Amino acid sequence: MNSTTLDNLIPLEVQEVVEDKQTDTQIVVLRHRDGAEILPIWVGNAEGIAIRLSLDGIAPPRPMSHDLMRNFAEHFNVKVERVVVTSVKQNTYYSQIHLSNRGTDQVLDARPSDAIALAMRTHSPMFVTREVLAERGATSWESWQQRLPPQTSDDAKQEQG
Repeated sequence: MNSTTLDNLIPLEVQEVVEDKQTDTQIVVLRHRDGAEILPIWVGNAEGIAIRLSLDGIAPPRPMSHDLMRNFAEHFNVKVERVVVTSVKQNTYYSQIHLSNRGTDQVLDARPSDAIALAMRTHSPMFVTREVLAERGATSWESWQQRLPPQTSDDAKQEQG
């Protein structure tokens, strides 16, 4: 069975973006829209800032990469149907962007940071598979940290989405 079928997906929303001073990255904290589970994902600084700007409703003076992607989609009548965090392999998160245009559906592989930033700009729903949330989610930041094995900064940087 395809793990991205709608009955296997949990709706998410961005709760916050916080700076991780130890790794010089940003942490996007996703929250189950109808529940208490959270899913933190480490992303690069530029992507974290792009997501935070969108979360805060701030439009940059010039289009950022994700704004350009949204503008392309709008210009060519491509709809971002949803984004899905699909898996985690060796501490790297994977996601997909589901698109539709004139009756044709396409699925693109994407870094979660790019998928989330695009979803925020297009007001598209975000999801995670039940498997990823079960493996990497938690009910609070503290409980999530307790589930992690000790890691070095190099490990954390590899985890970036």
